[in-house]
Amino acid sequence: MPPLPTVERRTIELAGLAVPFVEVTGSADGPTLTVIAGVHGCEYASMDGVRRWLRSLEGRELHGRVRAVPVLNVTAFAARSPFVVPEDGKNLNRSFPGDQAGTLAERLAYDAFTQLITGSDAYVDAHCGDLVEALEPFALYEAGPAEDMARELAVAYGLSYVIRQAAGPGRAVTGTSSSAAAAAGIPAITAEAGGCGLVEEHAVAMHVAGLDGVLAKLGMATARQPAAPPAEPAYYGQFLWPRCRKAGWWAPTVKAGDAVAAGQVIGTVGSLDGAIVQETISAPADGVVIFVTSSPAVADDGLLLGLAAA
Repeated sequence: MPPLPTVERRTIELAGLAVPFVEVTGSADGPTLTVIAGVHGCEYASMDGVRRWLRSLEGRELHGRVRAVPVLNVTAFAARSPFVVPEDGKNLNRSFPGDQAGTLAERLAYDAFTQLITGSDAYVDAHCGDLVEALEPFALYEAGPAEDMARELAVAYGLSYVIRQAAGPGRAVTGTSSSAAAAAGIPAITAEAGGCGLVEEHAVAMHVAGLDGVLAKLGMATARQPAAPPAEPAYYGQFLWPRCRKAGWWAPTVKAGDAVAAGQVIGTVGSLDGAIVQETISAPADGVVIFVTSSPAVADDGLLLGLAAA
């Protein structure tokens, strides 16, 4: 029997917070893979997927080293706060690479980036839909110097959709952990499965299988034989996030996974008393709905859904 890896579990201090950390060191040399979940405090399926996957590594032959944080945004997790760090109201995944002298979200991003992500040979940011997001499983990789390997890792995760996130104007968001890693030349992906604050077995299993796929692609562990070969994903080159103009009652007419055509009505935002439709929302391009805000409550400039487009 080959030597088993060494597993160390401890807490590390990031921005003054005690954050759970697991390091798995293989019996042979190889790459360093960093995996972080819980960047958003209520994305439970991805957190549980990382927790389960780490336990599975204890009995496997491993080349290289895995560094993993199952729950990074610990104060948001404790407060059941979707999207934002409760202490400063900022979205941690818009704060990378961070600011050592900034607010809590900015300091947490800085410490996570400098202490965990920097120096990695590959990086996975594991997500799912937050409390009010229904989501179709997808993996996103960033354009940049390491994008060829990042694309391979995204495909290896085994999800239905693979999206390339271009740099520069027009991108849906900035300040994500994977974009900061990509800018530093690290092959990085964001992988999402699950949503609506649920811990569903099929979504958790997708993350476990996806992380195994990444290990195999990096040559860190032997691939486990899936029950059936994964289907070839659909590839997209844009991620568009339609928003409303004013706050109101969001009523989508599409769901995650639906194909839509440019100009098709995908929902309305109405008054809270139901008297008027304030705004009719149309698809900005042909594509597939990747996630939908499942709550009717939307704010001014509120995010409605995410659309993968060519």
